[in-house]
Amino acid sequence: MLNLRKITKGISEKSLKDILLIHELAFILLVAISGMAGAIGIHMWDKASHESQRINLLVQEIQQTRGDLYRQMKELFDAVFLKDPKAHDEYDAYTTSVNKHFEQLNQLAVGNEEREAIQELNASYLAFVNETSSMFNHQQSLSTESLQKSLNTDLETGIFYRYEAVSARAEKLLMLKQQELQQRLEDAKHNSVTILSIPIMLAALLFLFSRIFLKRAIVRPIERVLLATTEISAGRLEHKVPEQGAAEIATLSRAINHMAKELARSQEALVRTEKQAALGLLVPMLAHNIRNPLASIRATAQVADVSELDAETQGALRDIIGAVDGLERWTGALLAYLHPLKAQPEHTSLRKIITGSLVHLQKILQKKSIALELPDWEHVDDSMFTDQHLLEQVLYNLLLNAIEAAPSNTKIEIHADIAEQSLRILIADRGPGMPFTPDPHAVSPGPTTKRFGTGLGIPFAFKVCEALTGSITFKHRDGGGTLIEIEIPRVHVELSNQL
Repeated sequence: MLNLRKITKGISEKSLKDILLIHELAFILLVAISGMAGAIGIHMWDKASHESQRINLLVQEIQQTRGDLYRQMKELFDAVFLKDPKAHDEYDAYTTSVNKHFEQLNQLAVGNEEREAIQELNASYLAFVNETSSMFNHQQSLSTESLQKSLNTDLETGIFYRYEAVSARAEKLLMLKQQELQQRLEDAKHNSVTILSIPIMLAALLFLFSRIFLKRAIVRPIERVLLATTEISAGRLEHKVPEQGAAEIATLSRAINHMAKELARSQEALVRTEKQAALGLLVPMLAHNIRNPLASIRATAQVADVSELDAETQGALRDIIGAVDGLERWTGALLAYLHPLKAQPEHTSLRKIITGSLVHLQKILQKKSIALELPDWEHVDDSMFTDQHLLEQVLYNLLLNAIEAAPSNTKIEIHADIAEQSLRILIADRGPGMPFTPDPHAVSPGPTTKRFGTGLGIPFAFKVCEALTGSITFKHRDGGGTLIEIEIPRVHVELSNQL
């Protein structure tokens, strides 16, 4: 049963066309085996029937020979004792008939044993004919007593007895062959039943195979597909269809899974877009209502900050101004993050982008004594057609995070792998690592560990990479720190142009 299931599993993965062909060939083979079994049975039965008929004809011919022999004896007695003038002619007619019977026996005989028995029987008959012919020829010269003695003693108890013995042996031989033939018929009947049972067993196996196969390759996969369509139509897009069954059904399952995946992605994008749109409507109004009071608070604090005040009061006023500036930066960054990005590609180079992002980071690098390892630009074609300013902002934010997270007197590495169609930028630091896993689909800003941070640097990087049809990943670095990988196509193409 296990092997049958393995076979059905292997066949069920084929296409429906191949499966139907296999079934057709199996049925044709079953019909051929049934026809062959029937033909073998008929042939064996026909052969046995012909053999039985031949033996019956042999026995019949021997019995007819004996009958003609008895009639010859009668004609001989009629000629000797009754002086019948027609007896000799009748005797000769029976001799001719017996010879024809022997000719028929020789034709029907098969095998040396049968031929020897018939030859022995024929020789005994010829001895009888020779003896009786001399009686016909010398009956005038012999006395009645001599003829009676010859008939009663020599002929009847001698030659005729030997003929009967030979005839009995021949019939016994034929009877043994008849019994052997009967046994062969019984064996043929048994073999025929065995041979005919083979197609029945094959038909049962084919039925069992078809049942298991249909359930495994068609019925169950279709049930799973129907269940998947019900689940997906109900909004459960995470439901997956097992990609099993016939090749066409497996292909359909893969298509449904791909469709569900695309629907889930589209649904997430739609929800993200709707949330961003809602925030885009809400945040500008809030920013406007927040900025005006902040401006008044900052102006008041600046006016109140005079030299006559004590140091504690001046410190408090500067803290107020710093907090207002932090809120202003957060509001501006939030507005920039929610504003739709549209790439403005231009011919530039990766070297120019990285150099531009480092312009405003030199002081903090020197302050923390952080060494910077840049890519080797010699003999490298790093030309690009992309939005230089957006990439500069992304690299600036990411490098700023890495510099602020890295301990003093450490090193930050920047590597570039340039391929024909795309390039990859790697930023590696030795800081404590990221305390959270960035979510590229997050709508709200992520957490921040910096005092005046907005938490929008990483979401902004995700948004820029998406606009430039690239990707960004964050990984924990072996030995401590963070490894950031940015992959961007060297030639930016608008999605509308690709479609």
